[in-house]
Amino acid sequence: MMFNDNLPSDTPPSLQEHPWISLETALDVEAWMDLQHRELQQALGDKPTTGQGICLSLVHGGQLYLHTNSDGDVLLDLTEEALWVTPVLTAVTRTPPPRGQVWALPGHVLIQLLLGLNSLIASSRLVLRHQYKGARSA
Repeated sequence: MMFNDNLPSDTPPSLQEHPWISLETALDVEAWMDLQHRELQQALGDKPTTGQGICLSLVHGGQLYLHTNSDGDVLLDLTEEALWVTPVLTAVTRTPPPRGQVWALPGHVLIQLLLGLNSLIASSRLVLRHQYKGARSA
């Protein structure tokens, strides 16, 4: 699956790739999520959109696209290059892999998901729109 999330050169700083800063505790994760949420809301403004979230680039290749819905459930979309991280996702979320590439997870696993992936993330960036293919409700 190909993703077309290329950003023009006039991309706002909040949508640019940022090196990952290690998150050591649940409080670190919550503070990071709050910051990302505020920056995403500021970038969106009054523009209605779907599929907004965060793209996490992994140190060994591939990306994870992360989105939470209004119920707090998590959609996690892996690029083909990121399939190597499937065993880690299964371990930290205690959820079997989906049949497709999109994981539909309950919201309560988000903090443990980010803590479990922490050392495997190279960078992050906000995404204003991403097409989650094959997603099912959590």
